[in-house]
Amino acid sequence: MASHRGAFAVVGAALCLLELARRGLAEEPAVPAMFVFGDSTVDVGNNNFLANCTPNCKANYPRYGVDYPFQSPTGRFSNGYNLADQLAQKLGFDKSPPSYLSLPDVTIIPQMSKGINFASGGSGLLDSTGWKVCTEVFNMSAQVQSFTSAVRKMENGTADLISSSLIFINTGSNDLFEYTDFPSNATRNDTEFLQSLVASYKGHLKELYGAGARKFSVVSPSLVGCCPSQRAIAHDTNDLDGYGCFRAANCLSKQLHPMLGSMLRGLAADLPGMHYSLGDSVGMAELVLNGTVLPGANFTVLDKPCCGGGGGGCNGTAPLCQDRGSYLFWDNFHPTAAASSVFARELFADPGAFVHPINVHELAELRP
Repeated sequence: MASHRGAFAVVGAALCLLELARRGLAEEPAVPAMFVFGDSTVDVGNNNFLANCTPNCKANYPRYGVDYPFQSPTGRFSNGYNLADQLAQKLGFDKSPPSYLSLPDVTIIPQMSKGINFASGGSGLLDSTGWKVCTEVFNMSAQVQSFTSAVRKMENGTADLISSSLIFINTGSNDLFEYTDFPSNATRNDTEFLQSLVASYKGHLKELYGAGARKFSVVSPSLVGCCPSQRAIAHDTNDLDGYGCFRAANCLSKQLHPMLGSMLRGLAADLPGMHYSLGDSVGMAELVLNGTVLPGANFTVLDKPCCGGGGGGCNGTAPLCQDRGSYLFWDNFHPTAAASSVFARELFADPGAFVHPINVHELAELRP
C-alpha cells in the first residue's frame, strides 16, 4: 500500500506542476512590449547584420552561445542568455525581443507590438564611439531614430502601447573604454567628458519620450576598469585601485552614476508622466568584488575570463572553464550568463539598495 500511496503522491505532484505551468503560460507579460537600446551587454544579434563590423565586434561564432539553447552562437556576447534576455524573462517574455536589423522591413511594424532590440555591440552614448574599434556600429542615435521612425508608421491608437511598454537602456561603457584606452587624450577634461555623456543620454531620452515612451529602465555603467582586458591595462600602466582594476576607468564609472541620477530626476520633473528606474551597476559590482555571496550565486573567479582565460580572445579554440557559474566574466569584456542573471534579478526586484527610485517590477506595474 505504501508504494501505491507513493505513486499517487508523485502523480498528484506532477498534476500540480502541470497546473502551475499552465497558469504561468496563461499569464500576460508585465508590459505589452519591451524595447532594448545600448551596447554588447544587451545586443542579441544586430551586429551580425553590419557588413563592415569587424569580427571582434561580433559574437556569431563559437564558443559564444555554448550554454544557449542548441549551443547556438546568436550574436549575444555571452555563454547563454544576456541581460536583456534575463530581464525580459522576469517580465514574462521568453527572451529579449528580436534584433532590429534581423527583421525584414515588412515585419518591423507588426513586431513593434511585442518589442524590438536595437542594441549594438561597440556602440556608446556618443555617435563616434565604436567606429575606431569596430569599423561600423549601429550607434545610439541610429537606434533611437529607428524606434521613433517605426512609431510614426504605426496606426493611430498605439500611444497606449508605447507608453505602457518598457524602454530598457544599457549603454555608456564603451565611451569610458575608449576615453581611457587611447592616450591621445593627453589634455582631456574628465568632468567635461562625463557631462557630454550625460547631455547625450538626456537627448536620447527626450527623443524616446517624444515618441510616446514613458517607462525607462536605465543601467549605469559598471566598474568597467575591472574587466579582464582593463585589469591588464592597469598592470601595464601601474594604475591599480583597491580591487586590482584600472583605476582611471573605475573613477569615471563612479562619477557617472550620480550624474545620471541627477539628470533623470530633473528630466522626470520636467516631462509629465515620465517614470524611471536607475540601476547602480557600480554598487552591485562592488558587492561582488568584496566577496559577498549572493542568493543563487557564488562568484569565486573575478579577474579572469571563462573563455580565453589564457590571455587570448574567445573563439572556437580558446580554453573554456567548466564551472561557468563561478566566473564573473565570460570573455575579456562581458559578464557570464550567471552574472547577468543576478543583476537582472536585482534590477527587477531590488528593494532599494541598488535600484532607485523604484525597481523594474514596480515600474512595469505603473499605469500611464
